[in-house]
Amino acid sequence: MAKLIALYKYPEDKEAFDEHYFNTHTPITKEIPGLRDMKVTKIVGSPTGESEYYLLCEMYYDDLDALKAGMKSDEGKASGKDLMGFAGDLVTLMIGEELNE
Repeated sequence: MAKLIALYKYPEDKEAFDEHYFNTHTPITKEIPGLRDMKVTKIVGSPTGESEYYLLCEMYYDDLDALKAGMKSDEGKASGKDLMGFAGDLVTLMIGEELNE
């Protein structure tokens, strides 16, 4: 299982961010071919107190090849374009592979 991880810093306007994220960006992203699951976590703090991060999104694919194909699709490109338009300065993207122990 491979996943694309998006980690978002706090936006200046949380209401506007949430409106766009959940009502525009999420529906676009859910159309990406090969996407198996999408989990969004609201960050509420850290072990040492507050956190600079607001949301974490994990997008699951069968494997790295499926993730790459999804990102290259028209839907993946539309999601990326939308992301950069509303949160390009807030988001850090990472790709990971789950380890089964």
